[in-house]
Amino acid sequence: MAMKYKFLADLLREDLIKNGGRSGYKLPTEAELTRRYHMSRQTVRHALQLLAEEGLVQSRQGSGTYTTGMARDAASRQIAVVTSFLDDYIFPTILHDAQSIFAQAGYSTLVCATENQVGTERDILLRLLEENVGGILVEGSKTALPSPNADLYRRLREADIPLLFLHGAYSELSAVPCIYDDNYGGGYLLARHLIDRGHRHLAGIFKSDDVQGPQRYHGCISAIRDAGLPISDRCFRWYDTEDRLEMVEKRRFDLLRRFLAERLEPATAVICYNDEIAFLLIQELLAMGKRVPEDTAVVSFDNSYYSQISPIPITSLRHREKMGRVAAEEMIRILGGAPGQSRALEWELLERSSS
Repeated sequence: MAMKYKFLADLLREDLIKNGGRSGYKLPTEAELTRRYHMSRQTVRHALQLLAEEGLVQSRQGSGTYTTGMARDAASRQIAVVTSFLDDYIFPTILHDAQSIFAQAGYSTLVCATENQVGTERDILLRLLEENVGGILVEGSKTALPSPNADLYRRLREADIPLLFLHGAYSELSAVPCIYDDNYGGGYLLARHLIDRGHRHLAGIFKSDDVQGPQRYHGCISAIRDAGLPISDRCFRWYDTEDRLEMVEKRRFDLLRRFLAERLEPATAVICYNDEIAFLLIQELLAMGKRVPEDTAVVSFDNSYYSQISPIPITSLRHREKMGRVAAEEMIRILGGAPGQSRALEWELLERSSS
């Protein structure tokens, strides 16, 4: 019996958490539990007694067994952090900063990665609906496109699970607060930097399926327009998540080579979506015998390790505040009952040899 009642207690405890663990919920009677789990009345009683000792349920004489709400409290101390990647590019730093803030406030974290795939994102959101976490800090997948998972985000909100987007939000979920980059301002700042350095024809390469890409492009071409300089569509190239996979993981650089061979002229400088693509672009430029920045200047976003290990250190933008820290602090504020507030993080320019 000893193993059976502990096993039954585990099943009942899991059900309490999945169902929200709300206070005052009446459990099935001992007779109903006996029939449902095909166990003896004595085993059921021992299982309920164990849950009572843990403070999860209480017996009311003549009425039955009810939840205390402590199961909900345990679940509510866990924050799910959903990002595109876990151990690549800027994400380890963001995760570390967020987890540090959550831990200081007494919250544990459940970390998930979507690989920027909407199918994986859907699987994770369905799981989080079942696990009843206290809140979700999430970087949406392919945020420049309509989300097939908007229905799940709405279900999470209906379940009163606090949501906070990171980096960018879907247009159809604009009511969800977001901690994001000032992408327009960053694009404008980089283009203005190059213009001030004497460049009169600018090119760019941006990511198309994440909302940051179009926003950064918008800032870039706005600065070109405001300076009275020509905007050449052929000098701008777009890539998506699958193109990134080809370049970063499969080491296939046809996209970059075609861009440099067919679209670069007459531009003398390139604004890149991030340091990762800038790093690869500089390698291709050097392989072609081009000098950076004498022939082609390169600038980008994020001030990641790529900007420093590049054969030509990259002029890049960094946030004035740490994204992970700001997002975690906002989530804790929301969990405390405050209304969620969206906020854009400003950039500052770190000038290096590439420009």
